[in-house]
Amino acid sequence: MDSRDFALPTPTSPHPEAVEFVRFCRSRRRVAWPELYDEMWAVAARGLFRGFGFEDLSERGIEFGLMDMPALAALAQAVISGEATGPARRSVPAARRGLAVVGGAG
Repeated sequence: MDSRDFALPTPTSPHPEAVEFVRFCRSRRRVAWPELYDEMWAVAARGLFRGFGFEDLSERGIEFGLMDMPALAALAQAVISGEATGPARRSVPAARRGLAVVGGAG
């Protein structure tokens, strides 16, 4: 038997909505894996991301099965890593963010 018969599929870019789903879940709870998995599952169960349930997410490459955990964890890690290396956020004065300014001039 030829070993090429057992070749793994080549990795592809994740579906853009899969990446957005992970970002959405991460924005709800700033946690890392495996706690992020729990949040992702809860969001999918309730359809909180664009009304997508498990089937909708599956069509976009998000699977919650035991055998799918390594791929889902890798996607989550890539998204989290992207947050850390993304462009720096601009500093916005507290008054412009809608926060109360204590001891302001007056």
